[in-house]
Amino acid sequence: MTPINAVIISEEKETFQILKKFEEENAMIMEIIGNADGIKDGMILIKERKPDLILLDIHLKDDLFFEMLEQLEFSIPKIVFISANKDYAVKAFKHDAVDFLLKPIDFNSIIMAIYKVIKRREMERSYQHQKINNLNISNTVNQKNDYVAVASLEKIELLPMSEIIFCKADGKYTVFILPNGTSIMSSRNLGEYSAILDDNYFFRIHHSYIINLRHIVKISKKDGYFCELSNGSVLPVAKRRQDDFNKFIKLKD
Repeated sequence: MTPINAVIISEEKETFQILKKFEEENAMIMEIIGNADGIKDGMILIKERKPDLILLDIHLKDDLFFEMLEQLEFSIPKIVFISANKDYAVKAFKHDAVDFLLKPIDFNSIIMAIYKVIKRREMERSYQHQKINNLNISNTVNQKNDYVAVASLEKIELLPMSEIIFCKADGKYTVFILPNGTSIMSSRNLGEYSAILDDNYFFRIHHSYIINLRHIVKISKKDGYFCELSNGSVLPVAKRRQDDFNKFIKLKD
């Protein structure tokens, strides 16, 4: 089981200490990847680390925090609220919290909340993967390999393969770079797309990059292999992939 990556936003040192102790004893299911004592620093942390879960123990005067979450360019993390005020549970579930923990919190309540997060994440991913696989199977059956279905946990977008300049790994996510300067983040990893993208045009030049041959402008062989693409990006070809890349290019000549 891959542990849930969590960040803590809490004004209370005691809350952090309890959650940190829980992590130490339950490293198989949760890893704390950062903590903040306020919303401003918390949002910076969330954008940098892209957690699966936010453990939120802070008094919110308005809905600004949730509005900022909606503007994230990746899947919104799950939220578990922590509070000494039981009436705060109404706000928690209004904002689709996975769970609400009433202080004083104990390890049993924390572990139940974490398993709820794991269960919801698995259900969402299973649903999205089923939908995207059905789309890609339909695409293959109809012999129209012109589009790829790109899934986040919130939506699925159909991207014309010809418009994908390259894809890059971003941790467990994949980012698609498009000609209009935009990028789209998927909840699936780069390896999964390596098997989906049309192998007549897409080549994995590096463990972090898959490029579209239709967007190669120039290939430099000085001090290693580098591909210059139509948007100006210059990406390295891993040394161990250079021979296969040469063969691939020749097949397309």
